[in-house]
Amino acid sequence: MKIEPRLCIVIPCFNEQEVLPVTAPEFLDKILELSEEKMIAPDSRILFVDDGSKDGTWALIRELAEKDSHFTGIRQSRNRGHQNAVLAGLMESIGKFDITISIDCDGQDDINAMDQMIEEYAKGNEVVYGVRSSRETDTFFKRFTAESYYKLLNVMGAEVVYNHADYRLISERVLRELAKFKEVNLFLRGMIPLVGFKSTSVYYKRHERLAGKSHYPLSKMLGLAFNGITSLSIKPIRIITTLGSSVSLFSFAILVWVIVRFLMGETVSGWASTCALVTFIGGIQLICLGIIGEYIGKIYLETKARPRYIISERTHTNDAR
Repeated sequence: MKIEPRLCIVIPCFNEQEVLPVTAPEFLDKILELSEEKMIAPDSRILFVDDGSKDGTWALIRELAEKDSHFTGIRQSRNRGHQNAVLAGLMESIGKFDITISIDCDGQDDINAMDQMIEEYAKGNEVVYGVRSSRETDTFFKRFTAESYYKLLNVMGAEVVYNHADYRLISERVLRELAKFKEVNLFLRGMIPLVGFKSTSVYYKRHERLAGKSHYPLSKMLGLAFNGITSLSIKPIRIITTLGSSVSLFSFAILVWVIVRFLMGETVSGWASTCALVTFIGGIQLICLGIIGEYIGKIYLETKARPRYIISERTHTNDAR
């Protein structure tokens, strides 16, 4: 007899009072549809994770939970960032659900891709990545920066799935292993591939945001990329070593040239060339110190071992097996 898996849809929210009334019914319809088709258990849930919103998001989540038992919610004590909110929802589901699907609440990710994700899980895949099939709707600038973002991550040694964000299915078995990762600096797109297990991808078209405005501008995307690189790879340090060696060889060659010119009596005073060399080498040194400082800062934060999330409120008190 086939046993349907118990699903938890994890949805991070931050100041989403405009879009939540639009997308919440869609999530409910999807989970009821999957249940009717015997793809998931009837007692599957939708878990909203309020990441310290300043608007009426938490009040809406509580209202939804009161109206329908499929909705549940947890609230972080303060805003801790998207990755921490996703992790909080995933960890909350351990011991209660067989599979989780994390998805943003803005309606841009195609919820119908969940059907194929669950089918792939039934075939034995423990992780199923939701991957954008194209970026035709993006502006040239958005498409160029996004594609460069993924290429840069891979070049720098951070193993990520191309064009995949945080829309994915994960089995409870994988989540239990992920819970053993204790990093404070989170980059789930790179951490989950490190866990391993059998995985695959499903492809979908991304839509326009249904309401409200994006809370992930280019500056945050660049910050996430840099965090991913420095959290998962030491390649930048190796690049510094190579660059430092190259600059040292170049400087040594210049020194030999200057000595030869001096012995030949052909030296002339020139402040421009001196300033150019000093500025160039000084700039390289500052860049290298900045990258090294970033790693030292991360080491400092990791040694403190502060909690990655703190749950201050729950809409439910008892939702275990």
